[in-house]
Amino acid sequence: MNYLTVLLMQQNEEGSGYHSLIFLLLIIVVFYMFFIRPQMKKSKELRKYRENLKKGDRVITIGGIHGKIVEMQDKSVTIEVEGQNRLKIEKSAIAMDGPSETLDNQRQ
Repeated sequence: MNYLTVLLMQQNEEGSGYHSLIFLLLIIVVFYMFFIRPQMKKSKELRKYRENLKKGDRVITIGGIHGKIVEMQDKSVTIEVEGQNRLKIEKSAIAMDGPSETLDNQRQ
């Protein structure tokens, strides 16, 4: 109890802690603007991309596998990789667009 009284008295002498509160709010704003907001934007774009996938799109999985979508299911897709091999993967495993020159150009 005595320690709490000392802390309260010390805080009143320093201007009621407004400086500490402003500094804490500033740190929160900086973290939001530079870390949280860009990550939310990136995940929103990735979710939108995965929802708009269609048959024939070239994709790269998070494991680095390049392929072309040949069949779509609700939560998974079947991709064709080099050598006409087919892999069934989850949509959440698709990372990005594939390069424009993959399977078709290699077969010619």
